[in-house]
Amino acid sequence: MNANHRYLPESAMAIAAHPDDIEFRCAGTLAGWARAGARVSYVLCTSGDVGIARPGMTKKEAAAIREKEQRKAADIVGATEVIFLREPDGMLQATLELRKKLVREIRRFRPEVVFCGDPTIMWVAGTYINHPDHRAAALAAVDAIFPAAGQPNMFEELAEEGLTAFKPRKVYASRWAEGGHLVTIDDTMEIKLCALRAHSSQFEQWDPSEFVRERAAHLAEGHDMDFAEAFTVTTLESDELWEQHRGEAMGRHPGA
Repeated sequence: MNANHRYLPESAMAIAAHPDDIEFRCAGTLAGWARAGARVSYVLCTSGDVGIARPGMTKKEAAAIREKEQRKAADIVGATEVIFLREPDGMLQATLELRKKLVREIRRFRPEVVFCGDPTIMWVAGTYINHPDHRAAALAAVDAIFPAAGQPNMFEELAEEGLTAFKPRKVYASRWAEGGHLVTIDDTMEIKLCALRAHSSQFEQWDPSEFVRERAAHLAEGHDMDFAEAFTVTTLESDELWEQHRGEAMGRHPGA
Protein backbone atom coordinates (compact mmCIF):
# COMPACT_ATOMS: atom_id res chain seq x y z
CA MET A 1 0.00 0.00 0.00
CA ASN A 2 1.31 3.46 -0.77
CA ALA A 3 0.14 7.04 -0.96
CA ASN A 4 0.84 9.08 -4.04
CA HIS A 5 1.48 12.72 -3.17
CA ARG A 6 3.54 13.66 -6.22
CA TYR A 7 2.42 11.92 -9.39
CA LEU A 8 0.70 14.31 -11.79
CA PRO A 9 -0.27 13.09 -15.27
CA GLU A 10 -0.78 15.41 -18.19
CA SER A 11 -4.22 13.95 -18.86
CA ALA A 12 -6.77 11.59 -17.34
CA MET A 13 -10.01 9.99 -18.49
CA ALA A 14 -12.68 8.57 -16.18
CA ILE A 15 -15.03 5.94 -17.62
CA ALA A 16 -18.20 5.10 -15.68
CA ALA A 17 -21.67 3.68 -16.13
CA HIS A 18 -23.82 6.50 -14.72
CA PRO A 19 -23.79 10.17 -13.78
CA ASP A 20 -22.51 10.46 -10.16
CA ASP A 21 -20.33 7.30 -10.33
CA ILE A 22 -17.19 9.36 -10.94
CA GLU A 23 -18.00 11.73 -8.10
CA PHE A 24 -18.30 8.86 -5.64
CA ARG A 25 -15.15 7.09 -6.81
CA CYS A 26 -12.42 9.43 -7.97
CA ALA A 27 -13.52 13.08 -8.20
CA GLY A 28 -11.16 14.14 -5.41
CA THR A 29 -8.14 12.80 -7.26
CA LEU A 30 -9.30 14.26 -10.57
CA ALA A 31 -9.97 17.66 -9.00
CA GLY A 32 -6.44 17.79 -7.61
CA TRP A 33 -4.92 16.86 -10.94
CA ALA A 34 -7.13 19.29 -12.86
CA ARG A 35 -6.12 22.15 -10.59
CA ALA A 36 -2.47 21.28 -11.22
CA GLY A 37 -3.00 21.53 -14.98
CA ALA A 38 -4.06 18.06 -16.14
CA ARG A 39 -6.67 17.70 -18.89
CA VAL A 40 -9.60 15.63 -17.63
CA SER A 41 -12.27 13.83 -19.67
CA TYR A 42 -15.44 12.13 -18.41
CA VAL A 43 -17.00 9.30 -20.43
CA LEU A 44 -20.44 8.13 -19.24
CA CYS A 45 -21.72 4.93 -20.81
CA THR A 46 -25.34 5.77 -19.95
CA SER A 47 -27.18 8.95 -19.05
CA GLY A 48 -28.83 7.42 -16.00
CA ASP A 49 -32.21 7.62 -17.68
CA VAL A 50 -33.94 5.15 -15.32
CA GLY A 51 -32.37 6.71 -12.24
CA ILE A 52 -35.13 9.12 -11.23
CA ALA A 53 -38.06 7.30 -9.67
CA ARG A 54 -40.64 10.08 -9.71
CA PRO A 55 -44.23 9.45 -10.84
CA GLY A 56 -44.63 10.50 -14.46
CA MET A 57 -40.90 10.92 -15.09
CA THR A 58 -39.95 9.72 -18.58
CA LYS A 59 -36.57 8.30 -19.50
CA LYS A 60 -35.99 11.18 -21.91
CA GLU A 61 -36.68 13.75 -19.21
CA ALA A 62 -34.53 11.90 -16.68
CA ALA A 63 -31.63 11.66 -19.13
CA ALA A 64 -31.74 15.40 -19.76
CA ILE A 65 -31.76 16.14 -16.01
CA ARG A 66 -28.93 13.78 -15.21
CA GLU A 67 -26.75 14.91 -18.10
CA LYS A 68 -27.15 18.51 -16.93
CA GLU A 69 -26.22 17.50 -13.39
CA GLN A 70 -23.19 15.60 -14.62
CA ARG A 71 -21.93 18.53 -16.66
CA LYS A 72 -22.29 20.78 -13.61
CA ALA A 73 -20.41 18.29 -11.44
CA ALA A 74 -17.65 17.91 -14.03
CA ASP A 75 -17.29 21.68 -14.22
CA ILE A 76 -16.86 21.83 -10.44
CA VAL A 77 -14.13 19.20 -10.61
CA GLY A 78 -12.42 20.88 -13.56
CA ALA A 79 -13.01 18.37 -16.34
CA THR A 80 -12.50 19.75 -19.84
CA GLU A 81 -15.19 17.60 -21.45
CA VAL A 82 -18.06 15.21 -20.73
CA ILE A 83 -18.96 12.52 -23.25
CA PHE A 84 -22.25 10.60 -23.07
CA LEU A 85 -22.43 7.34 -25.02
CA ARG A 86 -26.15 7.04 -24.21
CA GLU A 87 -26.27 3.27 -23.85
CA PRO A 88 -29.46 1.95 -22.16
CA ASP A 89 -29.41 2.55 -18.41
CA GLY A 90 -29.97 -0.59 -16.36
CA MET A 91 -29.29 -2.82 -19.37
CA LEU A 92 -25.64 -2.01 -20.11
CA GLN A 93 -23.67 -4.82 -21.69
CA ALA A 94 -19.92 -5.10 -22.29
CA THR A 95 -20.42 -5.61 -26.01
CA LEU A 96 -17.84 -5.33 -28.77
CA GLU A 97 -19.65 -2.21 -29.96
CA LEU A 98 -19.31 -0.55 -26.55
CA ARG A 99 -15.64 -1.50 -26.48
CA LYS A 100 -15.18 0.17 -29.85
CA LYS A 101 -16.90 3.35 -28.62
CA LEU A 102 -14.53 3.49 -25.66
CA VAL A 103 -11.50 2.80 -27.84
CA ARG A 104 -12.58 5.73 -30.02
CA GLU A 105 -12.65 8.05 -27.01
CA ILE A 106 -9.30 6.80 -25.68
CA ARG A 107 -7.59 7.22 -29.05
CA ARG A 108 -9.11 10.66 -29.48
CA PHE A 109 -8.33 12.07 -26.03
CA ARG A 110 -5.10 10.05 -25.51
CA PRO A 111 -5.19 10.00 -21.69
CA GLU A 112 -2.08 9.24 -19.71
CA VAL A 113 -4.28 7.67 -17.00
CA VAL A 114 -7.67 5.99 -17.32
CA PHE A 115 -9.95 5.57 -14.29
CA CYS A 116 -12.52 2.78 -14.29
CA GLY A 117 -14.28 0.36 -11.99
CA ASP A 118 -13.20 -3.16 -11.04
CA PRO A 119 -15.23 -5.67 -13.10
CA THR A 120 -14.54 -8.48 -10.61
CA ILE A 121 -16.42 -6.83 -7.73
CA MET A 122 -19.91 -8.18 -7.11
CA TRP A 123 -20.45 -8.63 -3.36
CA VAL A 124 -19.65 -5.59 -1.22
CA ALA A 125 -19.31 -5.65 2.58
CA GLY A 126 -22.30 -7.94 3.03
CA THR A 127 -24.68 -5.05 2.34
CA TYR A 128 -24.56 -4.32 -1.37
CA ILE A 129 -24.47 -6.07 -4.74
CA ASN A 130 -22.47 -4.11 -7.29
CA HIS A 131 -24.80 -2.78 -9.97
CA PRO A 132 -24.65 -4.81 -13.22
CA ASP A 133 -24.09 -1.60 -15.18
CA HIS A 134 -21.02 -0.88 -13.02
CA ARG A 135 -19.62 -4.31 -13.79
CA ALA A 136 -20.38 -4.02 -17.51
CA ALA A 137 -18.85 -0.55 -17.81
CA ALA A 138 -15.75 -1.67 -15.92
CA LEU A 139 -15.27 -4.76 -18.09
CA ALA A 140 -15.78 -2.81 -21.32
CA ALA A 141 -13.34 -0.15 -20.12
CA VAL A 142 -10.64 -2.65 -19.18
CA ASP A 143 -10.98 -4.45 -22.52
CA ALA A 144 -10.86 -1.13 -24.39
CA ILE A 145 -7.79 0.08 -22.48
CA PHE A 146 -5.84 -3.11 -23.12
CA PRO A 147 -5.15 -4.35 -25.63
CA ALA A 148 -7.64 -2.75 -28.01
CA ALA A 149 -6.79 0.97 -27.79
CA GLY A 150 -3.10 0.40 -28.36
CA GLN A 151 -3.40 -2.30 -31.03
CA PRO A 152 -3.27 -0.70 -34.52
CA ASN A 153 -4.97 -3.64 -36.21
CA MET A 154 -7.97 -3.62 -33.88
CA PHE A 155 -10.78 -1.33 -35.01
CA GLU A 156 -8.52 -0.17 -37.81
CA GLU A 157 -11.49 1.64 -39.37
CA LEU A 158 -11.03 4.27 -36.67
CA ALA A 159 -7.89 5.35 -38.51
CA GLU A 160 -10.23 6.76 -41.16
CA GLU A 161 -11.35 9.20 -38.45
CA GLY A 162 -7.73 10.15 -37.84
CA LEU A 163 -7.60 8.10 -34.62
CA THR A 164 -4.37 6.12 -34.33
CA ALA A 165 -3.56 3.46 -31.75
CA PHE A 166 -2.80 4.71 -28.27
CA LYS A 167 -1.85 2.83 -25.10
CA PRO A 168 -2.50 4.66 -21.81
CA ARG A 169 0.29 4.75 -19.27
CA LYS A 170 -1.66 3.74 -16.15
CA VAL A 171 -5.05 2.35 -15.14
CA TYR A 172 -6.62 3.37 -11.82
CA ALA A 173 -9.39 0.93 -10.88
CA SER A 174 -11.51 2.14 -7.97
CA ARG A 175 -11.47 0.04 -4.81
CA TRP A 176 -14.38 -0.46 -2.43
CA ALA A 177 -12.23 -1.78 0.41
CA GLU A 178 -9.07 -0.70 2.20
CA GLY A 179 -5.65 -1.23 0.72
CA GLY A 180 -4.23 -0.63 -2.71
CA HIS A 181 -2.87 2.70 -3.82
CA LEU A 182 -4.04 5.74 -1.86
CA VAL A 183 -4.28 9.27 -3.19
CA THR A 184 -4.72 12.03 -0.65
CA ILE A 185 -7.73 14.27 -1.25
CA ASP A 186 -7.24 16.50 1.77
CA ASP A 187 -7.25 19.60 -0.43
CA THR A 188 -10.15 18.51 -2.64
CA MET A 189 -12.56 16.77 -0.26
CA GLU A 190 -14.97 19.70 -0.29
CA ILE A 191 -14.77 19.92 -4.09
CA LYS A 192 -15.64 16.23 -4.31
CA LEU A 193 -18.65 16.74 -2.04
CA CYS A 194 -19.78 19.84 -3.93
CA ALA A 195 -19.59 17.94 -7.21
CA LEU A 196 -21.52 15.04 -5.71
CA ARG A 197 -24.28 17.36 -4.49
CA ALA A 198 -24.68 18.64 -8.05
CA HIS A 199 -26.52 15.36 -8.69
CA SER A 200 -29.49 16.71 -6.77
CA SER A 201 -32.02 14.37 -8.40
CA GLN A 202 -30.28 11.48 -6.65
CA PHE A 203 -30.16 12.99 -3.18
CA GLU A 204 -33.60 14.44 -2.53
CA GLN A 205 -34.00 12.34 0.62
CA TRP A 206 -30.37 11.67 1.51
CA ASP A 207 -27.25 13.80 1.81
CA PRO A 208 -24.26 11.58 0.92
CA SER A 209 -21.73 13.94 2.47
CA GLU A 210 -21.36 12.19 5.83
CA PHE A 211 -21.06 8.73 4.27
CA VAL A 212 -18.49 9.86 1.68
CA ARG A 213 -16.47 11.85 4.22
CA GLU A 214 -16.38 8.94 6.68
CA ARG A 215 -15.33 6.47 4.01
CA ALA A 216 -12.53 8.75 2.78
CA ALA A 217 -11.34 9.26 6.34
CA HIS A 218 -11.40 5.51 6.99
CA LEU A 219 -9.27 4.85 3.90
CA ALA A 220 -6.75 7.47 5.06
CA GLU A 221 -6.32 6.10 8.59
CA GLY A 222 -2.67 5.57 9.49
CA HIS A 223 -1.32 7.15 6.32
CA ASP A 224 -0.48 10.74 7.28
CA MET A 225 -3.52 12.19 5.54
CA ASP A 226 -7.08 13.05 6.50
CA PHE A 227 -8.97 11.83 3.44
CA ALA A 228 -8.11 9.45 0.60
CA GLU A 229 -9.41 7.66 -2.46
CA ALA A 230 -8.20 4.11 -3.08
CA PHE A 231 -7.29 2.41 -6.34
CA THR A 232 -5.71 -0.67 -7.80
CA VAL A 233 -3.08 0.79 -10.12
CA THR A 234 -1.68 -1.00 -13.15
CA THR A 235 1.25 0.53 -15.05
CA LEU A 236 1.08 -0.45 -18.72
CA GLU A 237 3.97 1.74 -19.89
CA SER A 238 7.17 2.19 -17.90
CA ASP A 239 8.55 5.67 -17.35
CA GLU A 240 11.19 5.05 -19.99
CA LEU A 241 8.77 3.77 -22.64
CA TRP A 242 6.27 6.52 -21.88
CA GLU A 243 8.84 9.27 -22.36
CA GLN A 244 10.11 7.59 -25.51
CA HIS A 245 6.63 7.32 -27.03
CA ARG A 246 5.75 10.83 -25.92
CA GLY A 247 8.87 12.18 -27.62
CA GLU A 248 8.04 10.31 -30.81
CA ALA A 249 4.49 11.67 -30.77
CA MET A 250 5.69 15.23 -30.25
CA GLY A 251 8.10 14.76 -33.14
CA ARG A 252 5.22 13.74 -35.39
CA HIS A 253 3.01 16.55 -34.10
CA PRO A 254 5.11 19.67 -33.42
CA GLY A 255 3.60 21.78 -30.66
CA ALA A 256 1.76 18.84 -29.10
